[in-house]
Amino acid sequence: MIKARRGDTETRGRGEVVSSTLGVSASPCLRFSQSPFLPVSVSPGLRVFFTLTLLFTAYCLPAFSQPGGPGPSSPLYGARPQSGAVSSGLPKALRDVGIDQKLNEQLPMDLVFRNEKGEPVKLGDYFGKKPVVLSLVYYECPMLCTQVLNGMVSAFKVLSFKAGDEFDVVTVSFDPRETPALATAKKKTYVGYLPEAKRAPAENGWHFLTGDSESIKRFTEAVGFHYHFDEATNQFAHASAIMIATPEGKLARYFYGIEYSPKDLRLGLVEASQNKIGSPVDQLLLYCYHYDPATGKYGAVVMNMVRLGGIATLFAMVALFFVMRRRSATQVRLRPGGTA
Repeated sequence: MIKARRGDTETRGRGEVVSSTLGVSASPCLRFSQSPFLPVSVSPGLRVFFTLTLLFTAYCLPAFSQPGGPGPSSPLYGARPQSGAVSSGLPKALRDVGIDQKLNEQLPMDLVFRNEKGEPVKLGDYFGKKPVVLSLVYYECPMLCTQVLNGMVSAFKVLSFKAGDEFDVVTVSFDPRETPALATAKKKTYVGYLPEAKRAPAENGWHFLTGDSESIKRFTEAVGFHYHFDEATNQFAHASAIMIATPEGKLARYFYGIEYSPKDLRLGLVEASQNKIGSPVDQLLLYCYHYDPATGKYGAVVMNMVRLGGIATLFAMVALFFVMRRRSATQVRLRPGGTA
């Protein structure tokens, strides 16, 4: 029998290297594939690292494909078209219809309206503590206003915040002929559409107002809402959007159309509240997503996502280093002659 000398190695089976000095198999991550068509085995730690890298890449790819084009082209679903060739082909009733964003401008808090009970209230009564979602409709609108309110309810159902708790909602009729009785009926309908757990807060937090011509005119001008009354049809031509105002009454965000992303709405409320509501996750999202006034949506900020990904990758590599180091130390202790 020939004993192996120090530093000699021998083979056992196919592809397994045995250290004759220690008498144990080498680490699995050093084994070679038994087939020329299979790659070298990878340690579990590296598998985790590669998996995290692939997941992060898959997460970031959509950010590079975010559309950066303009917002909705129809005056009924967004910003008012500019004068000139773009608006010259529109019907006369729609030429001045649309929305001009008045970001960071102060709302006239002294405006007087009537609530659902017919009581006189000031616009400022609904501000001071929470961000406020604003909407302009008229309660007997046959189509578009109903879609706006339906879109709000759909977003409120999914939103983790509750109307009346983290934020308030003020819906104002821009038809001076409408009465508090109509406002009461509309409130009952739409609060009733909310999940049961959200109805009680919304009863106190979603307000349906009516007002006279002067108050309506000042309010619509303050938020940049332009509409036109068509006497032939006895209806209003108007745009569709909702706004978010800060607790101090400054306009912070506009969301166009009739469908409102719960994610965008949540981020807008967090920003308008000056981070008084929300969670650390919201702060992380606000680092990666910024509001685009041109589209009325939150879009991914690619460079911020790349920076965040770099930090996450660095932490993953450090964690992987310590895991592999600890595993190597454990393997040494388990070998014959080790300390274990």
